[in-house]
Amino acid sequence: MSRMFFGAALAGLSLMMVGAVQAGPIDNACLRSDRDAANRQLCSCIQRVANQTLTGGDQRQVAAFFKNPDKAQSVRMSQSDRDDAFWDRYQAFSAAAAASCQG
Repeated sequence: MSRMFFGAALAGLSLMMVGAVQAGPIDNACLRSDRDAANRQLCSCIQRVANQTLTGGDQRQVAAFFKNPDKAQSVRMSQSDRDDAFWDRYQAFSAAAAASCQG
């Protein structure tokens, strides 16, 4: 009986660890945001798209937009080539997320 319990506990722990591995900066920021539409399914979907389209640094920058949307506006209005390149990647990610994650 204790072997069965131990096996079930390990299986549950494995599932929790897989969920934690899948979580990323955008998923975490999305879940912490005060947006009404934010839920685990949507935020996880957005993170999956981010994993396919954005670098880790880009993901951290996008995650910061959830906490401070003015940062997005600053990047968008910036005249730097680096910010322009990021904004192009961000727009591609946003379009892909909207297409993949709309409910």
